[in-house]
Amino acid sequence: MLTGISSMATRQLLAELADAWQQKTGASVAIESVGGVAATTRVLEGESFDVVVLASDAIDKLAAAARIDPSSRVDIVGSDIAIAVRGGSPLPDIRNEEAVRDAVGRASAVGYSSGPSGTHVRRVLERWGMTGGTSTKVVQAPPGVPVATLLARNEVDIGFQQFSELMNVDGITIVGPMPPAIQATTVFAGAAGVTTARRDDAQAFLAWLASAEVEDVKRRHGMTSA
Repeated sequence: MLTGISSMATRQLLAELADAWQQKTGASVAIESVGGVAATTRVLEGESFDVVVLASDAIDKLAAAARIDPSSRVDIVGSDIAIAVRGGSPLPDIRNEEAVRDAVGRASAVGYSSGPSGTHVRRVLERWGMTGGTSTKVVQAPPGVPVATLLARNEVDIGFQQFSELMNVDGITIVGPMPPAIQATTVFAGAAGVTTARRDDAQAFLAWLASAEVEDVKRRHGMTSA
C-alpha cells in the first residue's frame, strides 16, 4: 500500500482518485488529509510518506529541506478561491473588486483560511485597509478548520477559501468565485517522499494524478488540471 499526506483542499479529490487507482491497478493508496501547515510540518520533521500532495510553495519548501524528491514532482491541479456566506443569508454582489470590497465592508466579520488562499486574501484585505482599525472583524480560521465552519457557527458573515473546500458543505451558500482582478489560483503539486521504498509505484500514481485521464474528476471537485 502506498501512503500519502495532503492538505484538506484536495481531500475529496484524492479520496476518489485513490479508489479509482485501486480499481484500475489493484494497488491501494491511503492518503491522510490534514491542514496544510500540519502536513508540511510533519514531513519536515521526518515523518515518512510515499507521496506528498500540497500547495506548490509547500512542496518547494520540502524540496529545499530534502524531504521530497524534486525530480518526482508533478503539478496536479489548480484551485481558485470562492466566496461564501451563511445559508439563507442574502447573496452579496461580487461582480468585481469594488463590489467585493463593499460586501466585506458591510460584514461584521470576514473569514479566511490559514492556507495559501488565506495568504492571498489577507494581502487583498490589507491593500483595502481592512485588517485593522475598521468595523469589520477579520478572522483567520485555525489550521485544519474550514472557513465553512466559521460561517456555519455564525462567527463570520462572509468567507473566502478554495472552492473545493466550500463545495457540498451544509449551512453555507457559495456565492461564486472571486472576480478576476483579485482571484488567485493555487497549484497543488505532488512528489515522492525521499524515504519511500516504492518510488516507482509512487511515481506512477503521481503521473496518473497529473494525466488527462482524470481531468473530468478534477472538474467535478471544483478544480482544473494544472
